[in-house]
Formats: sequence, C-alpha cells, structure tokens
Amino acid sequence: MPNWQQNNQIMNNPFDNLFSDDMMGSSDIFPIISLDERSSELNIVSGDVLPILPLRNMVLYPGVLLPVAVARSKSLKLVRAANENEILIGVCSQIDKKLDDPTIDQLYQMGTVAQVVRILEMPDNTTTVILEGKRRFHLGEQESVKPYLKAKVNLVEDVVPDPNDGLFQALVSSIKDLATNIINNSGVMSPEMAFAIRNIENPVFLINYVCVNFGLHVKEKQRLLEIDEVMERGYQLLELLNKESQLLEIKLSIQNKAKEGIDQQQREYFLQQQMKTIQNELGGGSPEEDVADFRDRAKKKKWSEAIAKVFDKELKKLERTSQHSPDYSTQLNYIETMLDLPWNEFSKDNFNLKNAKKVLDKDHFGMDQVKDRILEHLAVLKLKGDMKSPIICLYGPPGVGKTSLGKSIATALNRKYVRVSLGGLHDEAEIRGHRRTYIGALPGRIMQNIQKADTANPVFVLDEIDKITADYKGDPSSALLEVLDPEQNTAFHDNYLDVDFDLSKVLFIATANNLSTIPRPLLDRMELIEVSGYTQEEKLEIARRHLVSKELENHGLKESDITLPKPVLNKLIESYTRESGVRELNRQIAGVMRKVAKRVATDEKYNLELTEDDLKTYLGAPRYSKDKYEGNDYYGVVTGLAWTQVGGEILFIESSLSKSKAPRLTLTGNLGDVMKESAMLALEYIKAHADDLKIDSQLFEDWNVHIHVPEGAIPKDGPSAGVTMATALVSAFTKRKVRKNLAMTGEITLRGKVLPVGGIKEKILAAKRAGITDIILCVDNEKDIDEIKPIYLKGLKFHFVKDIMEVIDLALLK
Repeated sequence: MPNWQQNNQIMNNPFDNLFSDDMMGSSDIFPIISLDERSSELNIVSGDVLPILPLRNMVLYPGVLLPVAVARSKSLKLVRAANENEILIGVCSQIDKKLDDPTIDQLYQMGTVAQVVRILEMPDNTTTVILEGKRRFHLGEQESVKPYLKAKVNLVEDVVPDPNDGLFQALVSSIKDLATNIINNSGVMSPEMAFAIRNIENPVFLINYVCVNFGLHVKEKQRLLEIDEVMERGYQLLELLNKESQLLEIKLSIQNKAKEGIDQQQREYFLQQQMKTIQNELGGGSPEEDVADFRDRAKKKKWSEAIAKVFDKELKKLERTSQHSPDYSTQLNYIETMLDLPWNEFSKDNFNLKNAKKVLDKDHFGMDQVKDRILEHLAVLKLKGDMKSPIICLYGPPGVGKTSLGKSIATALNRKYVRVSLGGLHDEAEIRGHRRTYIGALPGRIMQNIQKADTANPVFVLDEIDKITADYKGDPSSALLEVLDPEQNTAFHDNYLDVDFDLSKVLFIATANNLSTIPRPLLDRMELIEVSGYTQEEKLEIARRHLVSKELENHGLKESDITLPKPVLNKLIESYTRESGVRELNRQIAGVMRKVAKRVATDEKYNLELTEDDLKTYLGAPRYSKDKYEGNDYYGVVTGLAWTQVGGEILFIESSLSKSKAPRLTLTGNLGDVMKESAMLALEYIKAHADDLKIDSQLFEDWNVHIHVPEGAIPKDGPSAGVTMATALVSAFTKRKVRKNLAMTGEITLRGKVLPVGGIKEKILAAKRAGITDIILCVDNEKDIDEIKPIYLKGLKFHFVKDIMEVIDLALLK
C-alpha cells in the first residue's frame, strides 16, 4: 500500500480539537480534508437504501469535510436521525436551487455517500452540519419521501492511476502550484487554504479538495464529480484553474491601472490647485471669472432665443467640467467660437450709387455687365431696405480680374471682404466643419471667414469653384449646395457649431474658368455672368489707367521718369503677350520698369519717352507676330475667324487639287475630329450641288482634294470653319478668287444651312486688327453684334447669311 494510503495514525485523536469554540465562532469555515482514508470500510453495498439530503449551490466530494447550513424541516430530521443512529446518508445537489422540496428527478443523479460528523447550533439560531464525503454513487429507485427522501444507491469506484506514474505526479504538482498561486493572489481566500493544500499527500483527496474550494460553478463541480477517471478529472480541473488564473491576472492588471489612474488624477489635482494659487498671486483669471466674462459678453449678442438657450446649456456644461479634464479646452474653444461669431451684426451699406460706380470703374476697366448687376442689387436694397443677396458666378479665362473684382465690390458697397480658395479642396468637412467629437475639431471655412469678417453680410469670394474635387471624405460641392441656395442658407448648419447660422445677407461671388467641371445642381443655384477676355483696345486702356501707374509705384519711379505712348503699349501687347487677361502684360511692363529703374539708379542715359526700339533693348526680340491679311492673290485660300483662350485670331484655309487615279480627301494642320467632319461635310455638299455651282462632276473622279490649315503645331478644332472650308473648296474647283479683305465664320450642315457660332466679339476684334473690312456671319449671330460697343465695330461691314450659296455668292468673284 502506498504511503499516502497509510496515514491513519492521526485519524481520531485530533478531531475533537479541530472544531474548537474559537473556530465555530468564526465566519470563515472552510471544507477541509478528511482524516479518515479507509474508504474500503463502508458498511453498505450497491442496492442499499440511504436517506438523500439535497444541497443548494454545493457539491460534496469523497474525502472532503463540508459545513452545510440546514434550514429545511425534512433536512433537519434527516441529519439528526443520521447523527443519532450513526448511519450514512446520500448527498446530491439540486438542479434548480430555487426548489424547496425537490423530487428525485430534480436532483443530479451522481452524488456522494456522507457521514454526519457533527451538528452545530449556531448563535444566530441556525443549524450547521459537518458532512464527510465517503464515496460516489448513482441514484437508484426511490423508496419513500416521508419523513424525508430515501432511495437506493449504486456505488461507483474512482479509477485511480498508478501513484508512480510520472505524468500523474506532474499533473497533481501543477494543480497544487496553480491553486496555491491563485490563493496567494486573490486577496479574498484564506491563507490557511494554501497551507492545507501543501500538506495534503493523498492526490485524489487533493483534487477533490480543490474542486470543492475554488470558485467553480455548481454545474462545473458536478461535471467533475461525474468523471470516473481521476486522471481525466485532474486534467479538466487544471484547465478550469488556468482560466481562473488568467482572469485573476486581468483583474489585478485592471486594479493596478485604476490605482495608477487615481494616483495620476490626484497628482494633477494638486498641481492644478498650485497653478490656481499661482495664477491668483499673479493676478490671472480663474475659470469662474472666465464664465462670468462669457455671460457678460453673451448679454450683448443679438442672437435668437434658440441660440441663447444652446449657449446657456453649453456654458453650464463648461462650469461642470473640471479644468484639468481633456474636454475642458474643447468646450472652452466652442464657447469662444460662439461668442466671436457676428450673430445678426451687419455693416451699413453705402447706398450712394454714383460713388459705387466710380469705385468700380476706378479699379476695373470694362466688365459692364458685372458692374450693372451690382449697382442693380444696391438700388433694390436702397429702395426695399432688406433683401437676400444674389449668388453670382463670374466665369472666364485666367487673368481677367474675376477675383480682384470681389474686393472692388466690397469697397463699393462699404462691406467687409473675405475670400476662400476652393482649388484642390476635397474634404466636405472643410465646408461644413468637423463634429466636436474629433480631436482638434474646427468650424468649416465658411464660418471661419464669417468670424474673421466680424459681420454677417460681407462680400464672400469663393475662388476657383470649378476646381473642387471629391474623394472618400465626401464631396465639398454637395456641401456648397446649402451655402449657395438663397432658400436654404438662411439656416446654414455647421457641424462644429451644431446650430443654424443665417448666410442670406452674405454676397457670395464665385469665380471659375470652366463651367463644365461644376456639378449641374450647383451651377443651377448661381447667377452666371461671363467675364470674357480683354480685347486689344481694352488691354491698352487697362495698361494706361492701372498697370503703368502701379508698376511705377512698385519700382520707386515717378511719372516724369518714363512715358509709355499708346503705339509702344500696342506693340508691347501685340508682340510680347498672348493671353486673354493682363497678367503677362503686367509682368512685361514690370520688366521695362526694372530696366528703367536700373538706369535711373546708375545715372545712365535713356529715352524718357519709350520707343519700339527700346522695347527690343529692354525685353528682347518680339515673341509673337500679329496675324495679317495676306490678300486674295490665290484661289482656294479663304480667311476664317477663330476663337482661342487668349482671344480671337484669323486663320487661313488652304485647298488645292492634284490629279490621281484614286482620288481622296487629305486633311492636314493638326485638326480635331469636329473640324475634319466639317471638311467632309463641305466636300459632300459641293459634290451634291456641283451643277448649281457649275463644277464638272468628272473633277471629283480624277483629282485629289487637299485642305490645309497653317501653323500645324497648334491643335485646332470646332465647327466654326465649316463655311470657310466650303468656300475654299468651291474657289479651288472653279478657280474663282475670294473678295479682298473678307473673312467669315460659321458652321454648316449637310443641307448647306449656316449655323451660329460663339466667340463673335473676339473674332470681330481679331478681324479688325488684321485689316479685314467685310465679315460674313450667320443671321442668328446678329444679336451678338448688338452687344459690342460701336467703337469696336467702326470700319467693319457685316453680311448675314442663311445658307452656303449666299456665302459663295458674296465671297467669290465672278
């Protein structure tokens, strides 16, 4: 017999001392290991009838002493009878702990044979019985229920491994170490438990003791009890202990972190108190003083009751927030933003229309349509006293003064001016702002600039609105729909403010170069005003009135130091710039001023009145050549008119015929698809009307047709050269020359109808500069002529046509 089965010499002698008065008076009564290991001496066999004691929330194992509080009358009768008659009882756990009188079917079928060791009457009038587990059993048939439950039992033997099995020894050692570690770290289990575990030599009893004493659920304890093989029971127990150990480590980690957090908060609290004391000594304001100051400022605000309620609520929230809390600075910034915004605070408009027109004319030459629209708005505002501001979009090529016009409008109206560049903007939050839940949240650019303007009716320029992009962060152009809709912007909602702000009095002026990139819903909300490129004459006036004087001042020169006559400025514009605006012209004038400034500073001689030769000296050889009319010496060559981003130009359509066995149409000059189609249309129309044009049809079978547009390096496209190509082909086939000083523009159809085209103003001015006197246009373009100032039309004669036959009759000589 192994050593752990021979430990019987202390079986009875110390038992009476084990339950001393001191221990019974303590509330910490733990199940301990039985000192009686003679399980073979049970005087019962399978099939015997035993009283059955049901337990709540407890499971008894063999070899373990378990104190049980007994309150039910049946249970009291059972334990007292067993104690008096010194008989064994069966102990089973209830499946449902809420039942007061469970039946045999409401008990777990695996239980433990037990002996009543002692019955204790406690000071609080309760009864506690000490039970000693002996052996496991299966419940059999029920015998009776009165005065208490009795049933047959079938004894079950434990399958105990060889005590010399190294694996079993290692398992028991692991359970012992892990259980001891849990007891030491838990802080709630008695240290005596660790002492008992270390001194239990019987491995089976050790496993059973740990099963009873550790915080396992009743179902888990019952599951372990029902395992016959002790080795498997140990493995299952070790797995549960590992989970308990991991959970305990997590609890300890959380407690340590919480303790560190509390220590840090206490430290910060004391530091804040010291800072507060130092601030008071230095005369700094306390949070209470800040709140009082906010209340005083809020009384002066002209906001609505709804906004006042929101502000009061947020201010109370600031009062409740600790100064050393991370949310304090966020809340403080929000309060200050609310107070800094101009709620219903407006600047007074200047209703002197003559003065407003004078200011607009002083800063910008031309742009009559834009200026008239601003003066109309001011006039209505003067008569009505209150109205929503228009949403204006100025579109046109770069450098024509769209952005600077916004500043002039603000000066004319006596309003504040703010500008936000939307080029490359791709985050919706830049318009609507970030919600305050984000770290570093700010209002959107709209509200930031309103705050900067300090009035609720500034002139607000949305620059480069056509260059907004969209990505995964949202579409800013969709957010602008609310800003630029007069029906919605009375209650613009910024995510940071989370309250509505009235933008209806703001005069929004958007600028764009290309309308095709602006979403249609956004375009629909704006009043479009085209700011076309400047003509040669307008550039000359802008240079004389604005650019020259500005660059004289920028370079420290006086008007007496240099004079730029009109012919020199004209030469400068024609030969050194090619643009729709005046930025390059401004740079060239600045280049001239630098050369003059150098000569003035070094006392070098120079011409006080600039000449064209001086331009070559100062700026180098001319960079561009002026388009000139080349005459009508050749048939098959017709002058057309084209529009470019830098203004209008004349171009020459050349056509020639060459003999070929396989005739074809050849197009050269870097032409686009639309322009190629115009050439095909012209040729097919001529073939279809050869008899009307007195052209021999055999020519189309024996001759190649070649159309060329000079300056082949420059891409060309568009339908407006249709009439020019048709006229050139007819001239080539009939050998009839073109009328002198004649140019034309217009689209043609397969039926020979002439359709209107755009860019008429620029084309006409280009024709006039080239010396053209007669221009052929579609009859529908006559309305465009009416919009051009008469001074620019002087010396020009217009011929309005409906079909290509009229064009040929007008253009070709007999």
